[in-house]
Amino acid sequence: MLFMVIEHFRPGQAPEVYRRFRDRGRMAPDGLRYISSWVDLNFERCFQVMEADSEALFREWTANWDDLIDFEIVPVRTSAEAAAAITQEL
Repeated sequence: MLFMVIEHFRPGQAPEVYRRFRDRGRMAPDGLRYISSWVDLNFERCFQVMEADSEALFREWTANWDDLIDFEIVPVRTSAEAAAAITQEL
């Protein structure tokens, strides 16, 4: 299952987020797979696509970061999957 993760960096914490990532890595549990990410130009938000069999894995991962980041985690599907799912309603 795919997830869009929107990380909202707490004010002034972007340098510490990058410092921790440099020093400790993503700190994701086994089964939570990073696909790609983008960061806004003001270092306020990071948009990540991740994959996992269970949404429960995110609790373990976000606990490593919740002093610096507020998370929004949204289950998503690809555009092709969405088109196939909605076809019967067209």
